[in-house]
Amino acid sequence: MKKKILLDSYAILAFLNKEKKYQIVLNLLKEARLGKRLLIMNQINAGEVYYHVKKRNLTENFDKFWKTFLMLPIEFICNDFELVIEAAKLKSIHSISFADCFAAATAIKENVSIVTGDPDFKKLKKKVSVEWLGY
Repeated sequence: MKKKILLDSYAILAFLNKEKKYQIVLNLLKEARLGKRLLIMNQINAGEVYYHVKKRNLTENFDKFWKTFLMLPIEFICNDFELVIEAAKLKSIHSISFADCFAAATAIKENVSIVTGDPDFKKLKKKVSVEWLGY
């Protein structure tokens, strides 16, 4: 069985900016393209990628970037009401962004680790497994 893992928006942005340990994300994408791994991302976190890349002008041709991003071997997880409530429960307990709560709720539901470098996920160490970038 292929190992499934969740990418947080931080992982994609680190990859785009070639930040510390971005090669981890590159290797995950290669493995997924070869059918050796399943990558997932919550739609809210994909929206975060859209927002950050567009607002910060991280690419010269945003439309080309976005089309390419959507063709990556990542399954985008839809948010049903149950997942929204799970994210809201996490937000009511932990002082992290609501988008991070969606990543965490998705990881919990799918029983997978999150690939991120976002230190806010340290607050959830008892709830989710994290594979750290940059630490």
